[in-house]
Amino acid sequence: MTYKAGDILIIEGGFVLVASSSAGGYYVWPMVKSDGPDNRMSYVLEAEDLFVEKSVNIPLGIDLNCRLKIIEEDIKGKAGEINLPCLEKLWRSDISSRAEQFYNLFHTPPPFEPGKTWVSCAGKVYDEKEIISLINASLDFWLTTGRYASFFEEKLANFLGARYCLLTNSGSSANLLAISSLTSAKLGERRLRPGDEVITVAAGFPTTVAPILQNRLTPVFVDVDPETYNVAVEQLESAVSTKTRAIILAHTLGNPFNLDAITKIVKRYGLWLIEDNCDALGSTYRGRYTGTFGDLATLSFYPAHHITMGEGGAVLTSDPLLKRITESFRDWGRDCWCPPGKDNTCRRRFAWRLGELPSGYDHKYTYSHLGYNLKITDMQAAVGVAQLNKLADFACMRRKNFQQLYAGLQKHKDVFILPKSTENADPCWFGFPLTVRDGAPFTRQQLIQHLEDHRIRTRLLFAGNILKQPAFQDVHYRVAGELKNTDLIMERTFWIGLYPGLGQKEIDYVLDAFDWFMRMKLARCSNNNR
Repeated sequence: MTYKAGDILIIEGGFVLVASSSAGGYYVWPMVKSDGPDNRMSYVLEAEDLFVEKSVNIPLGIDLNCRLKIIEEDIKGKAGEINLPCLEKLWRSDISSRAEQFYNLFHTPPPFEPGKTWVSCAGKVYDEKEIISLINASLDFWLTTGRYASFFEEKLANFLGARYCLLTNSGSSANLLAISSLTSAKLGERRLRPGDEVITVAAGFPTTVAPILQNRLTPVFVDVDPETYNVAVEQLESAVSTKTRAIILAHTLGNPFNLDAITKIVKRYGLWLIEDNCDALGSTYRGRYTGTFGDLATLSFYPAHHITMGEGGAVLTSDPLLKRITESFRDWGRDCWCPPGKDNTCRRRFAWRLGELPSGYDHKYTYSHLGYNLKITDMQAAVGVAQLNKLADFACMRRKNFQQLYAGLQKHKDVFILPKSTENADPCWFGFPLTVRDGAPFTRQQLIQHLEDHRIRTRLLFAGNILKQPAFQDVHYRVAGELKNTDLIMERTFWIGLYPGLGQKEIDYVLDAFDWFMRMKLARCSNNNR
């Protein structure tokens, strides 16, 4: 007789459940009578309605850690058969238990060894839960956006207090979608048109600025504050012209920009506001999460960021029209808003008349924008779902590490401009920025080299003055005022890590490395003055 997965067999001493078959025998899970799971690795069949055949009507425990091989001669008969949904749960539980063992063996971070282990600026922090979630999505084999993406979008929107969250494949794509959405004809007179001006800063990441140019708009650059690294708000209003239609700004390294001042200007002149929140997930301003103040906001889930999907990003909005437009630009520019695998959400699939198409042309193949395909896979979203459960703890650790670095570097404030939180803000810091003061007995390069030599990674503040970058040499832009502080950042600023993967030992090691460098430089200065 041939048995299949899900069959409950009688053997000497009890029952077994067929897991799979192979030449010469069957792989089985042993089953024992149980009043409940002995541990979290066992799965209990609680009721006889789980069986196709009702021969077995007692709760049976299955030890997923113990898989045996038996031959047909060991089998005394078939006692029952579990249904497919139950079998699927068992298989997923079995695979998950093995994934946890795999993580413990091969992914658990080694203990920190000062001078040997790199102290990174950023990185992914995860455990077996992310691996299990990723495997479960893979077993679904829904290769595009699916149930995990929908769950993540709803959960993150609720957490932040936004109405909508739309996942995309990166934070850079999120910025492209946010700017592109404002060019839609569906916005009427408020739409952005070629030549319109968008105010931003030159000290930042290039993909905050690139979508302005990619949409044939004109970026207008304003200087920044040297302590908060955010836009110098006292210069912002003077940058507004008759062509200005929008402002896009990042909360630099997680430090919120002055939302009171900026939202006043936005309202006064009827401008759009986009928050680049890619480095600031979890930051608050007056007790409200950043990413919920603007018309649109963006997030990144690259491994360096507050939570990760590997690659991934999102657009946030509470405006139903902007949600539909952004979704359209993300999904090929289509007019239809059916999720993948769904039809006729609008219940008028063959009743529309749009453009010069024939009446009743299939709404799923009607396009209202020159869009892209920037969706995310459900496997990436599954990692994000597991990460989202850790966001509060991650934010707490970032704030703790920031405070410790700040306290430990206070003694060197004569040679460093230490970071300053924006008034009314509680940053969830992305990194710890430092600017070497004019007159310090060392250069930024000397200090960075010392830290890197001691296996402490450093990063500059992204593009520095982005207008000095090769890609921006031939683009059309306008500068409002001087970019004095932007140039200072380009020449003297860097940042170090404070992400949740760093514990007390790493933070102490970093502070010791700074102290040693300062003693060395002071001793050298003292010797030179003799």
